[in-house]
Amino acid sequence: MNAIAKRSTRLSTGTSGTVLLACERRAASISARYTPEEDACIRKALGIIGLRMKNGPVFSSPEEIGTFLMLKASEIDHEVFWVLFTDAHCRLITMEAMFRGTLTQTSVYPREVVKRALELNAESVILAHNHPSGDAMPSRSDERLTQVIKTALSLVDVRVLDHVIVAGDTYASMAVKGLL
Repeated sequence: MNAIAKRSTRLSTGTSGTVLLACERRAASISARYTPEEDACIRKALGIIGLRMKNGPVFSSPEEIGTFLMLKASEIDHEVFWVLFTDAHCRLITMEAMFRGTLTQTSVYPREVVKRALELNAESVILAHNHPSGDAMPSRSDERLTQVIKTALSLVDVRVLDHVIVAGDTYASMAVKGLL
């Protein structure tokens, strides 16, 4: 059982658990190419998780968001910077891929993150991006960017709850590492 499948089963209950368990049995490795049937299974699981995220508070742990992001970003071969906008009850308003980069870097504009947070009336955000290199550890550049965005958002009373970095079947939470 791969790491994503193990973490995915923690998110599952009821009939949606059947979908995630099917994904667990079908996914041989995060680095393997998926069959069309496996891709359909993953898309269905993401849809279910997305609905749960939209219908209630789900950000009770970094593991929940880390697992969701691993499912979403594990096969992307370039850097993407997402912002998950949440309301006052930590419910997802929307998740947006705000910036796209190359294999090793992405240009992120804090002004655009602030502007979008205000448009959505978000109370808080979770920042996320992937490292196609396979190393989930935050770089010094990641730490500086997080502080710049955190400072910019604090001016308009929007909190940064976490910055999650995904690399294949692993992730790092900057909040857990004490880097926020």
